[in-house]
Amino acid sequence: MHTLEALALPRSFTLAIAGFLLLGAILVAGTPTGLTAQTPGEEVRDLAEHPAVRNAFSIIEELEPRTIRELIELTQVPAPPFMEDERAQVYAEWLREAGADSVFIDEEGNAVAIRYGRGGTRGSTPEGERRTVALSGHLDTVFPEDVDVTVTQRGDTLFAPGIGDDTRGLMAVLTVLRALEAAGIETEADVRFIGTVGEEGLGDLRGMKYLFRDGADPIHTWIDIDGTGMGRIVNKGLGSHRFRVTFRGPGGHSWGAFGLANPAHALGRGIRHFQDVADTLTRSGPRTSYNVGRMGGGTSVNAIPFEAWMEVDMRSVSEESLGRIDAAFRDAMRRALDEENALRRDGPEIELELDQIGDRPSGEVADDHPLVDRAIEVMRVFGAVPALTRSSTDSNIPISLGVPAVTIGSGGIGSGAHSPGEWWINRDGHLGIQANLLLLVSEAGLAEPIP
Repeated sequence: MHTLEALALPRSFTLAIAGFLLLGAILVAGTPTGLTAQTPGEEVRDLAEHPAVRNAFSIIEELEPRTIRELIELTQVPAPPFMEDERAQVYAEWLREAGADSVFIDEEGNAVAIRYGRGGTRGSTPEGERRTVALSGHLDTVFPEDVDVTVTQRGDTLFAPGIGDDTRGLMAVLTVLRALEAAGIETEADVRFIGTVGEEGLGDLRGMKYLFRDGADPIHTWIDIDGTGMGRIVNKGLGSHRFRVTFRGPGGHSWGAFGLANPAHALGRGIRHFQDVADTLTRSGPRTSYNVGRMGGGTSVNAIPFEAWMEVDMRSVSEESLGRIDAAFRDAMRRALDEENALRRDGPEIELELDQIGDRPSGEVADDHPLVDRAIEVMRVFGAVPALTRSSTDSNIPISLGVPAVTIGSGGIGSGAHSPGEWWINRDGHLGIQANLLLLVSEAGLAEPIP
């Protein structure tokens, strides 16, 4: 084989050919030897072995007694829907004590802490603006204010409404902040540690809608902690529409005023008309569901009710399918109103009031998105089996807006969410917090340790 030297070519030709060969290698291999770009998974594995990160993992384990003690304390601060103020105040103070650069409660009631980054590759967007990554849990529970939220312990199990959903998530967020501070770790991107309001029920993600409103300071990546355990990665948002339907009329005696249009009869008609169509819409195509969850009205068995109401939930993995079943629902309610009014023998017509009480958008983050790849590798690092799934969480809002977002668990094991018998066990719970720290730092970028 001939070498460049054997061919005795002039030096200029030699350099030109060498450069050409190097360019060919780049085109074939992607990047020169030694400059090969890491995959998100490789970045996560390397980061997990970084001395500063390993130190933060150890600190999380050392903080375990405090984390559990404060989990109990925070669980016992009631946070019913639309009444999260007291818990937000306590949580904001703990975020402040943990060392965040700025802590405040915003106009919607979210507790927000900001830890500024050092800049760098992950610290700015391609457009040159500062980049922000958020780590969050939600402050509210599903339970009304009269529910006893006292924590009881039997053996290794903690029992209390809301202890896992999502008080444990809030403690994971807080402990990650404490570990970063204690380990002297800085990130390239700014990081927000947030306790949101309005995640449950009729809260309708109001805290998230405020954070992602037009004109708000941008958040470029969202990492949500909701639910216990490890392995589950929500990268798809399940959309829903919710309505409160009320039929109203004059009401009257069931004998003496017989012949008036009856709101309860209209409600029954509406349910039947809706189900007849909704059944056909949900038997094929993208998965879609519907449910009449609550009903009420009337004053006595011998009185024509002056109002009858119900609350209805519709969900779908597809915005288009959700729109179709929504339209069918509205048509069914109007049809029921017209039919009941047509049957009346006396008195005024009844009226229909349709209040949309919930609108959660759907959407997806691609399974091969770098954030999802990092989340998958984080689970593998800690011995969990990653499972990509769809759910309705705070992440619905950023996902629907095209902002990368995932929801993962807080560690330990638990069950009974949304029930008075909810429980949680600290079985290797520290691993869940360590996983969240690793995902956060891998997404925000590891800067040099704090001097």
